[in-house]
Amino acid sequence: MRTQVAIVGGGPAGLLLAQLLHRQGIDTVVLERHSRAHVLERVRAGVLETGFVEMMREAGVAERMEAEGIAHHGARIAYGDEVFRVDFAALTGQQVMIYGQSEVTRDLYEARDAAGLETLHECAGVRPHDIDGAQPFITFLHGGKMNRLDCDFIIGCDGFHGPCREAIPQEAMRGYEKTYPFGWLGVLSETPPVDDELVYCNSERGFALCSMRNEGLSRYYIQCPLADSPDDWSDDMFWEELERRLPQEMCARLVTGPSIWKSIAPLRSYVCEPMRWGKMFLCGDAAHIVPPTGAKGLNTAASDVHYLSQALMRHYRESDERGLEEYSGRALARIWKNARFGWWMTNLLHRFPEQSAFDLRMQQAELAYLHENETAQRALAQNYVGLPY
Repeated sequence: MRTQVAIVGGGPAGLLLAQLLHRQGIDTVVLERHSRAHVLERVRAGVLETGFVEMMREAGVAERMEAEGIAHHGARIAYGDEVFRVDFAALTGQQVMIYGQSEVTRDLYEARDAAGLETLHECAGVRPHDIDGAQPFITFLHGGKMNRLDCDFIIGCDGFHGPCREAIPQEAMRGYEKTYPFGWLGVLSETPPVDDELVYCNSERGFALCSMRNEGLSRYYIQCPLADSPDDWSDDMFWEELERRLPQEMCARLVTGPSIWKSIAPLRSYVCEPMRWGKMFLCGDAAHIVPPTGAKGLNTAASDVHYLSQALMRHYRESDERGLEEYSGRALARIWKNARFGWWMTNLLHRFPEQSAFDLRMQQAELAYLHENETAQRALAQNYVGLPY
């Protein structure tokens, strides 16, 4: 088998890159470890930055998003019983789109199917070879036999535990990591959202987030110990704890019901440098992880896709290598800014085990300053709707 660009990972980042390249006449093959059904069942992020929305349009897969997505022009922040709104539209002239990651992935799969492009699922033992040589290739087990895929470039969109980053010599890369001492217990329920926009809550009992997928499907999260298991939390226990963390005015509007999904996600930050080694480029979670507090995980992957797609197009159309040479530096410059935003939001809204009385008062002062200061709100809004590429 041979292709121009081999993409390891059939999640939204890999599929979006493949779709953008296809529209420019660049051949791709996508290799995915899991089944298609497994990929589509993942319950993940749902807040799309302005830049991500534009890329969906550029990729020709925005029709369902435009019809079913929910435009959000702001978000609410609560601390105690104080609630204030950050008006994205007024402060930046932009908005975000609420549209689930699984729906993005579904749209991209359907576009790939319609174009008759090759996507291989349930690929085992994927291994990149000769990544710093002239002829890189990938070996993998699929359909009961070993296969070889020759290519010009290998793109690792295969997540934190994938084989692509592991193929880079350890002495050639450096990882930066911070692990937070808590997780998020998340619940998905077929109930109307408590508010028409996202609500971020700082309470003395810990963080809570009120989100949604649509008008009849809500997602809620509460900060919890890392040692907890979803089985430790009945639905009644979750709703009772959520109510303790919401302002009173929202508790009166909260509609509860059976959960249809429940999980606990740890919070951490991780950045790998560099994001290129020879003919292999890392993209998305393969190179960086951010806490979900700032809604930057999927969106940071999308900015990688933007830089990488543009660089590959310049290579194939103009024999211009500058974009490929500059990819890692350009991507990392934006990644670190998003990592800062996620770190700041996490510190602003969560309770930490080691916080002193002084630390708590400083956290409250920071929230009060944000409440009262338009310049501070504008900085938050600019980061939330998405920094420019």
